[in-house]
Amino acid sequence: MDNSKSITKQENHFLGSGWSFPVTFSAGNHQLNLSGYEQNVNESIRIILLTNTGERNLNSRFGSGLQQFFFRKMDETLKGEIADVVRFSLLHNEPRISLQEITVAYADILAGLIEIRIVYVFNQTNTRHNYVFPFYIKEGTNLGSR
Repeated sequence: MDNSKSITKQENHFLGSGWSFPVTFSAGNHQLNLSGYEQNVNESIRIILLTNTGERNLNSRFGSGLQQFFFRKMDETLKGEIADVVRFSLLHNEPRISLQEITVAYADILAGLIEIRIVYVFNQTNTRHNYVFPFYIKEGTNLGSR
């Protein structure tokens, strides 16, 4: 194994690995697909943001509760409220990262698409990353036509 790849793998080991999200299986050997390291953190962020607060029985604080913003007027106040909810939920549910910046932008007002850009640093390596989460404020508008 290449020594630089080994070092990178060791540095990223703390990020962990687990089931990929959404849960999928490989076609060839019917094994559960796993995600690791940076991909695992991004999937964890996505799960947190998609989960309604109180939805998990044994962890009632898990999730973000972004669903409370469905059908709300898209104005500057909403941007601030969404940024606060995302910041709070990631602070309490994803200990592997430190948030640097959260930006909320109206990507497509007619479709109700809001893009939430999250800039974060991995706590152990101080490596900076970002993740863009598409959130539809008008529930069901992201469905394709048939």
